[in-house]
Amino acid sequence: MLVAQSPDLHHIYAYTPIKVANIQPSNNPTGILPREFKDAYGFNNIPNQGQGQTIALVDAYVDPNIVSDLQFYASYFNLAPCNFQVVQVGNPGDNEGWGLEESLDVQQACALAPQAKIILFQANSSSFADLLTAVGVASSSPYNANVVSMSWGGGEFNGEQQSDSYFCNITNSNGPVTFVAATGDGGHGTIYPSVSPCVIAAGGTTLNLASALPGPNPLSIDYGTESAWSGSGGGVSEFESQMSWQNPACATWSTTNRCVPDIASDANPNTGVPVYDSYGYGGWVQVGGTSVATPDWASFFTLVNSLRAAQSKPLLSQVAQDLYTGYYGSNYTTLFHDITTGTNGSCGSQCDAGPGYDLVTGIGSYQAKYLYSNLVAATN
Repeated sequence: MLVAQSPDLHHIYAYTPIKVANIQPSNNPTGILPREFKDAYGFNNIPNQGQGQTIALVDAYVDPNIVSDLQFYASYFNLAPCNFQVVQVGNPGDNEGWGLEESLDVQQACALAPQAKIILFQANSSSFADLLTAVGVASSSPYNANVVSMSWGGGEFNGEQQSDSYFCNITNSNGPVTFVAATGDGGHGTIYPSVSPCVIAAGGTTLNLASALPGPNPLSIDYGTESAWSGSGGGVSEFESQMSWQNPACATWSTTNRCVPDIASDANPNTGVPVYDSYGYGGWVQVGGTSVATPDWASFFTLVNSLRAAQSKPLLSQVAQDLYTGYYGSNYTTLFHDITTGTNGSCGSQCDAGPGYDLVTGIGSYQAKYLYSNLVAATN
């Protein structure tokens, strides 16, 4: 009898789906600044900053300037110093490419969930074995993060389902754990772990602000237009099964296999965010990619968990089902921006954004002003 062999995850490597708009560093930040981002998506209407919650950002290798760069970023944008910790899982060496990813992740989390405890877990290498080990460390004692952001992935591989155990039904002493992963920046196609049925898959859009300057009202919404970003990963998984709550959303393309993304937000490097990285880039760079959407959505779920805890409610335990429940409900276009234009390839309907769910932007991007209260009220 033949026995299926487990894949050797030490020899399967992930990459960071991050795109740099301008390689030359700048003395000044460019792109969508933190306040502009909050004003566009409605984060400015969330009465909470992540108090009492821990968000984990899992990356590979070491950025030796990560602490000082975050301090500079927070000071520049007049943010309070973030509660930040670095945990090395193994003995990782330096890596400039992953260093930019780390700077992006921690700075976005600091901007959007500034009162949460933010922990960067630096895996020993970019192999799936080392990255998943770091995921396990992040979601368990003593760190007990309840939202884990994974701005990385690699091509799907036979046997990947055996690694879903790192994400499925994970609970620690603080409660259930939510995992968010990037769908990639290569356009149409799928990567792991975003295709895991126990992971929220984050795709990418192109966001344009309504106004170039913030309005006088700090609670005003400055959302302009949004379309699918050409680099947003998406498609039907080769190996992973579809969850019941994703059907009928994805029934046009598959009724049996997992579809990604689930949700999306700004990822186009030309409408991207500023990152301060003195290690590999020597200053401010404007970046995009689904590496941006991933920590942004993870930060949003952290805010929701903080509000739930403040109301003595359990933390989110079925985020994907909650999101799709909102999609199927009568308030869909109040909770989400339905992205109906744009494409990530030339493969017909699978590559085109359109009304409702699509394989480029999923359900769409958040109208955080309304979606947060919907998720806070969810039963779970």
